[in-house]
Amino acid sequence: MIGEGLEPTSALYTALLGGYCRCKLLNEAFSILFKMKASPLCQPDVFTYSILLKACVETSRFDLVDSLYQDMAERNIAPNTVTQNIILGGYGKAGKFNEMEMVLTAMLDSDTCRPDVWTMNIILGMFCAMGQTDMMEKWYEKFSSIGIEPEHGHLTFLSVPMVQKRMYDKMTAVMQYMRKMAFRWTTSTYNNIIGAFADVGDAKNMEYAFEQMRSEGMKTDTTTFCHLINGYGNAGLFNKVVRSIKLAEKLEIPPSTFFYNAVMSACSKADDLLEMERIFRSMKERNCTPDSATYSILVDTYRKEGMHDKIYSLEQEEGRSFGLEVVNK
Repeated sequence: MIGEGLEPTSALYTALLGGYCRCKLLNEAFSILFKMKASPLCQPDVFTYSILLKACVETSRFDLVDSLYQDMAERNIAPNTVTQNIILGGYGKAGKFNEMEMVLTAMLDSDTCRPDVWTMNIILGMFCAMGQTDMMEKWYEKFSSIGIEPEHGHLTFLSVPMVQKRMYDKMTAVMQYMRKMAFRWTTSTYNNIIGAFADVGDAKNMEYAFEQMRSEGMKTDTTTFCHLINGYGNAGLFNKVVRSIKLAEKLEIPPSTFFYNAVMSACSKADDLLEMERIFRSMKERNCTPDSATYSILVDTYRKEGMHDKIYSLEQEEGRSFGLEVVNK
């Protein structure tokens, strides 16, 4: 562009700098910054520095963060909330809690760079992952005092990895914290927890969460029962899969493709191919359109049993190929 006589601009330089940062080429990115600083008409702005700071955090070059902050201060460029949130998240992941608290304190004292709900999510999420509910409570109260409330769904989402890693003490502490802070539990809250237990086949805790959900008068839905069926299937409790299906019918839970897939998957895990095929036929009779997951369950089950003729028949019936290279007839 320069060779063709086009003059560079601050926006073009920043875009080039951003490209280097995305490729983790920090030396090249900083060379662009130096060129911008040397050009009176292409001075860097807060957006330029934010891109560089983000790259430094992502590559764990925290030694460069302070020098960039100092450079910004000398040029009277104040970091914005987005910039500070990026740094906060990086410090938190790296376990640099003192530095993180310094940034957060500066934000609380600032008139132009105030914390927002994303700031709160970062802080609560970090302490949640550590199981430090006392610190969660401390910072929750501090944020609440300046009118910032956390997102309910964010805290629920944070508890799911704890279930998957069987960190039940930490998860219980977070759930108790949510109740203490008067967060209203919803169907979605319970579905996330039940689903997390289902994924790891923890039928006991899954059942406990489901019973608690019902005792509180919370409405169950198709997603709830899909998780229950999936959980019982993963735990090898096929009799409870049948019981869940009957309960769903009793409660008039509308079936869906997702629901039928969960039942078919449970049948496959129980090696009950006849029931799996019956459910598949029932699914189509009730006008629930099979999706890629449906066919994947069928084909994977047939392959596992060496039933290549079944895959061939399914391909003929559905008018599509499922990647069977050789069919031995």
